[in-house]
Amino acid sequence: MAEIENEQIYIIPLRDARRAPRWKRSNTAIRDIRKYLSKHLKSTDVKLDRTINERVWDRGSKNPPPRIRVRAMKFADGEVQAELAEE
Repeated sequence: MAEIENEQIYIIPLRDARRAPRWKRSNTAIRDIRKYLSKHLKSTDVKLDRTINERVWDRGSKNPPPRIRVRAMKFADGEVQAELAEE
């Protein structure tokens, strides 16, 4: 495992997923999470943990949560790994 360069907790707003068609909202939310982390951590290699996917899809494809709290780690090789932050 490479050395951790940066570790940060983000609260990612998922309001924009509401603009998508009803049946695509959770798909859009996952895409928005990747896009947010890519922008803020300046990396194109973003890997999401299974717990993030489960939280977004917990209430089905039509009703994702309005925001999600994520712990993101950027490694020296540029890879970003994200997991659900414990609350």
